[in-house]
Amino acid sequence: MRALAPWTGMTSLRQEMDRLFERFFEPRWDAIEAVGEWAPKVDLSETKDAVIVKAEIPGVEQKDLHVTFQEQVLTIKGEKQQEKEEKDERFHRVERSCGAFARSMRLPAAVDGEKVTASFKDGLLTVTLPKAPAAKGTTIPIKAA
Repeated sequence: MRALAPWTGMTSLRQEMDRLFERFFEPRWDAIEAVGEWAPKVDLSETKDAVIVKAEIPGVEQKDLHVTFQEQVLTIKGEKQQEKEEKDERFHRVERSCGAFARSMRLPAAVDGEKVTASFKDGLLTVTLPKAPAAKGTTIPIKAA
């Protein structure tokens, strides 16, 4: 019977090919970077008492970092200086980014801006933002009737 209908499997083959091409041409936003610009990778976590932001910023000196907090938005700005090139040096691959960067993020909870602290060690910037009393919530006791 198969000899009488040789193209019966074409529909599933076409569907597989369509899926393949959709994935191939689908943009990968996490892999697209503008030329000459970069941004540090950031972890944003929340505990009962604080919001914690950790940013990997290797190769940047503390004096080149600026952290601001305004209207529940944390902004990290800085600049990674380009190393001086040797005249006789020939590069085979250049993957490390340099130049200015800025990263802003709206926080998931209300934060007390007066108590924000930041530390920088071994290329890791840690910003601790204590939650405002209203953001912590309150426990309401239930009385027996």
